Amino acid sequence: MRPAAAGLFVAVVLLWLGAALPAVAQVGAPPVDPRTSGPTQAAAPGPTLDNGSPDYATWTTVAERAELTLETRRGSTFALQRLRAELVIWREVFLDEMGLHGPRIATVQTQMTALGLPPADGLSEAPEVAARRAELDGQLARARAPAVLASEAYARANGMIGEIDALLRARQAMQLLTRGPSPLNPAIWVDAWEAITVRAIGLWKEVSTSVRSRVRLQTLQQTWPNVLFYLAIAGLLLTRARHWNRWAETEVLARVPSGQGVPQFVFSLTAVLLPYVGLWMVAQALQISGMFGFRATQLIQAVPLAGLNALLGHWLASQFMAPDQPVPPPFDFSEQQKSRGRRLIVQAGWVMAISVLWGAFLAAGDIAAPTRALLDLPLNLVLALLLFRIGRLLTCSQSPGEGEETDGLTFRRGVSRVVGRVTMLTALLSPILAMIGYAAAADAILGPMVSTLFVLAVVVRLQWLGHDLYTLVMRSEEASRDALIPVLVGIVLLLVALPVMAVIWGARVEDMVEIWARFREGFQFGETRIAPADFLTFVVVFTIGYAVTRLVQSTLRTTVLPRTSLDPGGKTAIVAGIGYIGIFVAALAAVSSAGLDLTSLAIVAGALSVGIGFGLQNIVSNFVSGIILLIERPVGEGDWIEVGGKMGYVRNISVRSTRIETFDRTDVIVPNSDLVSGQVINWTRGSMVGRIIVPVGVAYGTDTDKVTAILREIAEANPLVVLTPPPAVLFMGFGADALQFEIRAVLRDVNFSVAVRSEMNHAIARAFAQHGIEIPFAQRDIWLRNADVLRGDRPQAGDDDAARADQATPNRAQADRPAVADEPDLDPVNSDGGAADGDPDEA
Repeated sequence: MRPAAAGLFVAVVLLWLGAALPAVAQVGAPPVDPRTSGPTQAAAPGPTLDNGSPDYATWTTVAERAELTLETRRGSTFALQRLRAELVIWREVFLDEMGLHGPRIATVQTQMTALGLPPADGLSEAPEVAARRAELDGQLARARAPAVLASEAYARANGMIGEIDALLRARQAMQLLTRGPSPLNPAIWVDAWEAITVRAIGLWKEVSTSVRSRVRLQTLQQTWPNVLFYLAIAGLLLTRARHWNRWAETEVLARVPSGQGVPQFVFSLTAVLLPYVGLWMVAQALQISGMFGFRATQLIQAVPLAGLNALLGHWLASQFMAPDQPVPPPFDFSEQQKSRGRRLIVQAGWVMAISVLWGAFLAAGDIAAPTRALLDLPLNLVLALLLFRIGRLLTCSQSPGEGEETDGLTFRRGVSRVVGRVTMLTALLSPILAMIGYAAAADAILGPMVSTLFVLAVVVRLQWLGHDLYTLVMRSEEASRDALIPVLVGIVLLLVALPVMAVIWGARVEDMVEIWARFREGFQFGETRIAPADFLTFVVVFTIGYAVTRLVQSTLRTTVLPRTSLDPGGKTAIVAGIGYIGIFVAALAAVSSAGLDLTSLAIVAGALSVGIGFGLQNIVSNFVSGIILLIERPVGEGDWIEVGGKMGYVRNISVRSTRIETFDRTDVIVPNSDLVSGQVINWTRGSMVGRIIVPVGVAYGTDTDKVTAILREIAEANPLVVLTPPPAVLFMGFGADALQFEIRAVLRDVNFSVAVRSEMNHAIARAFAQHGIEIPFAQRDIWLRNADVLRGDRPQAGDDDAARADQATPNRAQADRPAVADEPDLDPVNSDGGAADGDPDEA
C-alpha cells in the first residue's frame, strides 16, 4: 500500500471510529441495577444565597466543623484534603464579595466629598445638607458592612486552610522520616514471595475463569466487530506508523530549506504519539471485549502508560544522542559517548515501563510497606545504576574548542555538570536509604530525580524548537544565532517548569493553588489592594499609550516635520516633548483604568520625596536642564559647540545628558546642567557662517605691501571665503623673529575652517617661494663654559689660577650673557648648515 493511500485509509477509519465510540461505550458499560441506584440525592446547599451573597449560616456550620477537626487533629489525610477543598470554595466566594461592593462605596464617598467637610464647632449647617449627610453616612455604613463581614470570613477561612496545610506537611515529613524494617531482613522475604504467588495465582484463575464464562463470551459476541476494528487500527499504527512517519518527514524536509528543526521535532513527536495511540487502542479493545476481570483490567490499563515510558526513552535518546548529527552544547558528546548515552536512556525508559506494569500487578490487594519496599527494591537498584551512569555522562561534557564563545558555553556546561553530580548523588543515596529502612524517603528522591531529568530535557528541547522557529520565520541561521527572542523563550519555559518540578519533588498541588490564590488576592497598601488583574490592566493600558506615543512620534519625525521649515534642533525638541507628554498621559490613564487609589500613599510619598530629593538632586537638575534645552534650544543636534574644554558636534540630547561627538570620533557625555549653567560656545547656532584667522610671519626686511597683496589674493581665491565683507590682511606687529601678519576671512560654512586654513597655508608656502619671500624661524646659539673640562683635559696649576681670576673678574662679554645663552637668530641657516627645528606656523 502506498503511504498516501494508507494515510487516507487511516483518516477515514478514524472518522468512522469517532462515530462508533458512543455505541462502543454503551455496549461496554456495565448494566445499571435499579435496585441499588436509588433516587437522585438532593444537592448539598451551596455557599451563596439566591441573591448571590454568601450564606453565612451554612458557612458558620462548615467553619465550626473545620475548627473542631483541627483542634482534635484526628481527621485522616483524605478527610483533611476534602475539608480543605471545601474551605477553598468558601474563600473564593468571600474574596469575590470583598470586591463586589467597591464601586458602591466609591460612589457614596464621592457624594460625601461633594458635600464638603462638616462645619466647625459653633457653626450651623443647613438642615437639608445635614440630613443628606446623615443619609449618606448610613448608606456608606450599609455598603461597607458586607465587605467587612466578607473580609472577616475570608480571614477565618484562609487561616484554617493554612492550619490544614501545616498539618498535612507535618504528616508528610513524619512519613518520610519514619524508619521501617530493612528489606534485607530475611523475615520479610517470605511475605514478599507470598504476595507475588498469591497475585500470580489469582490473576491466572481470574483469566481462566473469564475465558470459560458464558456471560463474558456473550458480551464478546456483541462487541467483537468493535474489538476487531480496534485491533486492526492498532496493528496498522504499531507496524506501519514508523514507515509512514519517516516517509512524510523526508518529503517535508526536502521542501523546507531552512529551519528544518521544526518539522523534525513535529515528526519525532508523531513517532511517539502514533504507537502510543496503537497501544491505547489495544487496551480499549481488550477492555470492551468484557473478557477480563479486575486484576487483568488493571494490567491492561497500565499497558499504554508503560509503553509511553518506553517510547519517551527512545524519543529522548533520538533527540539528544542521535548518531552522526550535530547537537548544541553541552550535549555535543563524542560518537562513543552518544552510543553509550542512547543505551542508558532507552534502558531507563524500559525500566520505568516495567515499573508501571509491576505496580499494576501489585496493586490488587493490600501489601505491607516493608514488603512493598522489598518488592520494589530490584527495579529501583537497576534504575539507580542507570541514573548514576547517566549522571556521569553529563559530567563528561566536552570543553569548548578554539574560536568558540566561552561565556555561554561555560555556563551551560557548568549547569550540565551540576545536574550530573546531583543525579549521581541521588542514585547513590536512594538505594542506601531503602536498604536501611527509609523506603519512603528513597522513593521520594529516586522517582522525582527521573522526572526532573525528563522535564529539564523537555525544556531544553523546546528551547531548541524556539530557535528553530525563529530561524524558520527569519529564513536565516545567522539572524537567529544571536537573537534575543529564543533566549527569552527559554527563560519563560524554565519559569513555567518550576511549579511542575516543585510538584514532582513533593509539593502538593494544593500548595501551588494556594500560591496562585495569594497572588490573585493581591497586595495591600494602606486602603488600596493591588490585584494581578489591576496590574495587568495597568500594563496593557500603559503599553497601548506608549505604543500610540511612539507612533505619533514616528509620524511627526517622518511625515509632518520634514515638510516644515524648522531646523533639526526644533524638530528634535518637538518629537521629544511629544514623547514626554505621551508617556505621562499614558501613565495617568493606566493608573485611572486600573482603579488604583494612590491618595493613601501621598503622605508616604511626601516623606520619601525629601530623602530622595537630596539623593537625586543632580539627576533632577539634569532632567530640568534637559527640558530647558528642549524648550529654549540654545544648542541643538548637529551644532558645533565647545563646553568644558571639549569641542565637537551635538549628536543627541536626552533627558539627563547630551552626547557630543568630538573630531576624534569619540563620544563625550555632558550633563545637561553643565550646558545650562556653564559657558558654552556654539559655533554654528543660527548660521553656518564663521570667521577664521590665519597667522603668517615673514622675515625682517620684506616688503610689507607685497606681502599684504599676496595674502589678500590667496584669501579671495578660496571658494569658501565670502567677499562681503571682504577678507582682511592685517599687519599685527614686530615679533621677536618675524613680521606678524594675519588673514581674517569669513567662511560660508565654519565646519570647513580646518580644511580652509590648510589650503591657505599651502597657497602661502607656494606664493612666498615664487616671490622669494622668506619665512623665518627661531635659531639658538649655545655657549658652553669650561669646554676643556667637558673634553676631559686636566688644567695646569697656572691655568687654575687664571680660571679663578676669570671667575673673580668676568669680562664684558661674559658679564652680558649667561653661561648658556638662548639668542634668536634671523638667519634661516644655523651654524651647522641645517634648518633649525620649529613649526613655521608658530614663528
